[in-house]
Amino acid sequence: MTEVWQNQIRRALLALAPIALALGFTGGILVLAGAPPLLTYEKLIMGSLGTAVKRADVLVIWVSLATCAAGLLVTFTAGQWNIGVEGQIVLGAIFATWAGRVLLEQPGAVAIPAMVGWGLVGGAFWGLLVGLLKIYGRVHEIFGGLGLNFVATALNIYLIFGPWKQRTGGTLSGTTIFPESLWLPTLPGLRLSILSIVIALVIVSAVSLSLRGTVWGLQLKAVGQNIRSAYILGLPTQRLMLSAFIVCGACAGLVGAYLVVGVHHRLVPSISSGYGFLSILIVLLSGFRALWTAPIALFFAAVNIGSTALQLDLQLDASLGGVLQSAIVLAVVLMQGVRERYLDARARPS
Repeated sequence: MTEVWQNQIRRALLALAPIALALGFTGGILVLAGAPPLLTYEKLIMGSLGTAVKRADVLVIWVSLATCAAGLLVTFTAGQWNIGVEGQIVLGAIFATWAGRVLLEQPGAVAIPAMVGWGLVGGAFWGLLVGLLKIYGRVHEIFGGLGLNFVATALNIYLIFGPWKQRTGGTLSGTTIFPESLWLPTLPGLRLSILSIVIALVIVSAVSLSLRGTVWGLQLKAVGQNIRSAYILGLPTQRLMLSAFIVCGACAGLVGAYLVVGVHHRLVPSISSGYGFLSILIVLLSGFRALWTAPIALFFAAVNIGSTALQLDLQLDASLGGVLQSAIVLAVVLMQGVRERYLDARARPS
């Protein structure tokens, strides 16, 4: 066997190893839980792709995950860990709900774009706060983002049980549902809006092109690689970092507005549904490549929907889907480290 073929086989094994490792890990957990692994994986697939309604629900979640992941790529490129994306989703939802309440009597052609626009503003504002705390307050973006997540959640709960509560009183079901004229148009019998898919695809493509083919993207990469060198070279590092937080916050705010206008049709307590944190895993799994985030987000969305079937058909906890997602991410990160050590060892002169 030639050396070329041996290298190809080694690369293929390294690429497949994370999947095998994750399946082995989750398979062990399933055996301990008393569930047959193969049947569980079959239920997971059929639970997400078995019917038109399930496939549509997968795409509904995909829109949120792909949009959030695209925004996070911008901050990660600038070397910033924007853990506050959950709070930015919530602020986008709050701003969109506020606009909907103000424009309640207006036609959908006026109210819906306004709600989406204010959602963008809300998320961008919350993202900007993280950047300002980082630059001028010397607060690390992880702690600033987490702190603002708590503030956003508390504000959301306060509004639902306080000023925006239903006439019958505050309830966990959320605020009063908007009239249908303020709902995003969907396909008959499904929750899926074609417009939301188009917007998500446009955002993913725009972020990919911006990071790869614009001066702004190149400058963000320079800041992310070495901020001190970028500053010495004359780049406006603070302004670039703030722009990254604003763009990411706007993407998250758009997701918040979408969840209000297109999914729940009102503000609910857990409106972010963990999509922000899940998007961080997607970006890590993609290796910070924009075009890879879309198919990976689709896989994560399918696991989310399919895991509900585990609870219904096999009496397994739906959180096993989250275990599978996390195991895959950990396995990929682990194997990336192994691959780098292997390549370094081969490149080193003997």
